[in-house]
Amino acid sequence: MAFPGVEKLLDFGQAFDVTMLDGVVDAFYQSGGNPQMRSEAEKIMTGLKENEQMWTRADAILEQSRSPNTKFFALQLLDATIKYRWNSLPNEQREGIKNFMSNLVIKLSTDEVSFRRDRAYINKVNNVLVQILKHDWPVRWASFIPDLVGAAKQSESLCENCMNILKLLSEEVFDFSRGELTQAKIMELKNSLNTDFPMIHELCEFVLQHSQRPELIQQTLQTLHAFLSWIPLGYIFESTLLDTLLKLSPNPQFRNVAFQCLAEVGGLAVESKYDSHFVKLYVTVVTQLQQILPRNIKIAEAYANGSDDEQAFIQNLAIFLTQFFKAHIQLLETSGEYQQQLLIGLEYLLNISYVDEPEVFKVCLDYWHVLVCDLFQSDAAAAADGTGGLGGITGGQPVMEFSFAPAGGGGGGA
Repeated sequence: MAFPGVEKLLDFGQAFDVTMLDGVVDAFYQSGGNPQMRSEAEKIMTGLKENEQMWTRADAILEQSRSPNTKFFALQLLDATIKYRWNSLPNEQREGIKNFMSNLVIKLSTDEVSFRRDRAYINKVNNVLVQILKHDWPVRWASFIPDLVGAAKQSESLCENCMNILKLLSEEVFDFSRGELTQAKIMELKNSLNTDFPMIHELCEFVLQHSQRPELIQQTLQTLHAFLSWIPLGYIFESTLLDTLLKLSPNPQFRNVAFQCLAEVGGLAVESKYDSHFVKLYVTVVTQLQQILPRNIKIAEAYANGSDDEQAFIQNLAIFLTQFFKAHIQLLETSGEYQQQLLIGLEYLLNISYVDEPEVFKVCLDYWHVLVCDLFQSDAAAAADGTGGLGGITGGQPVMEFSFAPAGGGGGGA
């Protein structure tokens, strides 16, 4: 037998031998190892997973194991128990798991060195915590959001991880919960997030305005991006949030995720009282854009020769422009004051359309389809009432000439 004494791992009357489990798990994951030992290790691990009491060993494994793979194995045990047996556990066991996982998150996130080194492990711990929240929050864990926001103020690395947990929670509730939660439970979670969002909003604004740590700012922007599609509009337009996003968007460190946030805002279809905010958003972005990516740049060539971040920026810019134009182009069409900025934005989008990347082209093509249909319908309506065509995009002003070939092989199109 390759692992003598392994049966002791299922003897719950004595202390758990974490070192022995490390040996089994390492044998399974060792590349180029003995196939027979690997097969035996797999059988042992499968048997441990199938034992209904094995999850009670997870705390000892997570505290004592020196093997990352063994720690992931313990988290898998917990994850399965939480998903499928949580409500059948006694209350004291549920509370014990919640307290253990909460303390583990704080311990791992407070130490800056381990936080950077063990990100994959910490992300898995975060996911297990979110699985608990899907069952117990808000009814059996009403203080979770206040507790998390309070903990975030202890250190910047802990704050960064708290932001990640909030992002995961938002994604689980709004994006990934279908098929796992009832509609009543999803609505309960959404209402709770709305109720507690003032604390989250205050924390995000404080971080974005005062932190000097790029990693924390980046994570906070990613968290906001997960929230922007559902939070009450007042938190976007009646606070400093939009101004903060516009301030961060020219910064190369943050502009990709900042533009993702701005695209989410720009695509919102809301009541007309916020029109002036949308106009300000667009005009500011176009003004900044001419400094970030001058109009004479050959965008197709810049994309082909650019870094991953630069290519992502061009794609995010296309998404922002198309989202904004679909929802709010009429705000720019109906005022002569903003038509030059509108044409500049369309020029950028036209030049991005020449990028040799299918996903980028699909984004642009989708909007050109919308625009052509809109122009056709507007022109037909104008012809029917005798007012002439192409009045929408030019507002009756002389039409700016557009070339459907990129100037200089990919540069300015006007």
